[in-house]
Amino acid sequence: MEKLNKLVVFWLDKQRFALHLSTVERIVHIVEITPLPKTPVYIMGIINFQGKFIPVVNTRKLFLLPEKDIDLNDRLIIANTSMRTVALWVDTVSDVVERTEEEIIKAEKIFLDIDYVEGVFKLEDGIVLINDLDKFLTLEEITLLKAALKKQREKDKKLIKKNKTVIKTEIGK
Repeated sequence: MEKLNKLVVFWLDKQRFALHLSTVERIVHIVEITPLPKTPVYIMGIINFQGKFIPVVNTRKLFLLPEKDIDLNDRLIIANTSMRTVALWVDTVSDVVERTEEEIIKAEKIFLDIDYVEGVFKLEDGIVLINDLDKFLTLEEITLLKAALKKQREKDKKLIKKNKTVIKTEIGK
């Protein structure tokens, strides 16, 4: 019996992409994104997801697609790379599909040096590009992101400490 690849299909503009289901933690509605300074250009900022700060990837910038404003119907795909958890901003998530290894054409057989694309498969009405999450961020970008996240955590700790002091002062009156 041939191994089936389970893939989460999502849309950006009129193009479909996919991620391996095993990398996807959850799909959520868009939430407020806090901007982070000194991060790679396609990092929109961070979200607080279940107590963890998660960087949000602007997939449009990453894939060189036209920019658009965030819509309340947009989604975030919370997914795990080998190094960290990220949130991918997408238009919509449409389906989970299964494909055999034979049905997936490896990227190197079609493209030359296309980053982020692991392979391609066909649906009845078009093709879907399978993304490799581990190629989204370079080592240099990961270093920048780690520094920005550390700085944000320190800022948040100071704010929490300040708020606790204000609360103690107010209660003591």
